Amino acid sequence: MNKKLGKRIAAAFSCAALLSFGAAQAADEPASLDADEVTYNMESGEAVAEGNVLMKRGASAVTGAKATYNAKTMEGTVEGGVIAVHGATRLTCSFIRSDGNGHYFAQGSVRGTQEDKTFSGERVDYYPNQNEYVLIESGGTLTSADGTFTADRLEGWLNDEHYIGTGSAHLVSPPRSLEAGGDRLDYYGKENGKAVLTGNAWAYQGNNTMRGNRLTLYLANDGATK
Repeated sequence: MNKKLGKRIAAAFSCAALLSFGAAQAADEPASLDADEVTYNMESGEAVAEGNVLMKRGASAVTGAKATYNAKTMEGTVEGGVIAVHGATRLTCSFIRSDGNGHYFAQGSVRGTQEDKTFSGERVDYYPNQNEYVLIESGGTLTSADGTFTADRLEGWLNDEHYIGTGSAHLVSPPRSLEAGGDRLDYYGKENGKAVLTGNAWAYQGNNTMRGNRLTLYLANDGATK
């Protein structure tokens, strides 16, 4: 492979949104691609890297067994023991796909971490440009410094610390000595935080028990409920 074509292929992969998690990258940001085998179709813009794939660009890196990227559609995939890192964000899964428009679909034991926050599930949609929005349609877990959230369907805006659980929603918050649940849980962790539970709602804090069709708990800064 000649040097000019090698750089073009590396740039094709490394410019993929898979590497940046939606973050803007400078056009001259250094990029590299390493793999056992690489094929590139200059007419279709399709590139495939197989075997010990490692892609780097700036603060981003992705590893996996196989990666594909289409320079025309900007769609890309990585599969096989995927590890994707950008800054403080780390994602592991069996397969990840990017549509080139800031949407990532991951499946297979998905686990993401961002500082003190984590999300996990079998299938996860991730929109980093939308306040780090995460959608876990088939059930999963979201965690933060406040506690652990589980539900049949979960969504959350990690930057806003706003989480919604639908179906068997459950919150365990050791810092607030709080456990709560219901058919739906709407949780706001920032500033004057609160938890709104609807449908068979219940909450325990210390020796206190509350039940109702709708419970609204205002969370004090000292870790208590008001």
